[in-house]
Amino acid sequence: METSLELANMTRVHQFVLLGFPTRLGIRDALFVIFLTLYLLTLLENTLIIYLVCSHSELHKPMYFFLGNLSCLEMCYVSVTMPTLLMGLWTGPYHISFVTCMTQLFFFVSLICTECTLLASMAYDRYVAICCPLHYPLLMRPQVCLGLALSSWLGGLVVSAIKTKCIASLTYCGPDVLNQFFCDVSPLLNLSCTHVALTELVDFISAIVIFWNCPNMALYTLASYVAIGRAVLSMPSTTARHKAFSTCASHLVVVGIFYSVTIFIYARPKRIEAMDLNKVLSVIYTVVTPMCNPVIYCLRNKDVQVALYRAMHWS
Repeated sequence: METSLELANMTRVHQFVLLGFPTRLGIRDALFVIFLTLYLLTLLENTLIIYLVCSHSELHKPMYFFLGNLSCLEMCYVSVTMPTLLMGLWTGPYHISFVTCMTQLFFFVSLICTECTLLASMAYDRYVAICCPLHYPLLMRPQVCLGLALSSWLGGLVVSAIKTKCIASLTYCGPDVLNQFFCDVSPLLNLSCTHVALTELVDFISAIVIFWNCPNMALYTLASYVAIGRAVLSMPSTTARHKAFSTCASHLVVVGIFYSVTIFIYARPKRIEAMDLNKVLSVIYTVVTPMCNPVIYCLRNKDVQVALYRAMHWS
């Protein structure tokens, strides 16, 4: 009877307060300008990459096809999280409805899962190009590339639907303050008044659902680069080895940062208590990485540089 009364007295949370970065007004204004600049720069860089890949026939290759998909993903990525970050810096802590919060969570998790598979597809492309060059036209024909890209996007949507359903099914009865600048998994779990063991079990199971392929993808990506490294070391030409290493090393750095941060935050079967650390790490993979990826992957590439020069010259 007492349990029934307690449940009856619970008022379901219909909105949350995103705490964001609770600093002084002057600091918030400076951060707003910085993050807005980074957001616009990220959109500009990735839009430029997509335009170059689509409009220049010399970039109609599997590697650039995947880079175009990655640029599209990065634009969606920052557009999911950055608006709430900027709003928090502009107004301070503000309210977000439960439905809007879960919608943001759905798209955010979907894009994480998509990037896991997409990065693995890019590693596979580099592996085939360096280790099996004679079979490259067959193994990376357009139908295969399209299938890999579609499976990445659709797989992310399916996995995210399961994850979001798990999080949305929990009971939230206050306090309603999320110590984050967007609706993230760990802050939401910290607000749940569902039994702690059940909450952590839901998080653990849903984390496995998300990363059932990500550790595999991470291991597959690492194995691909190990095979690439062996193939490169066996090349007789110093110039060829340098070219291959310069291409793959930058890719491996991006992959390492992405997997290390995301797995640290999401693939742990318990709540994260250090939410301030969580926010700092979140800035790395939601703001910094999408801005740096176009430079690391594309704008340092000679083919892209030539296409960019031609585009600027024609204009």
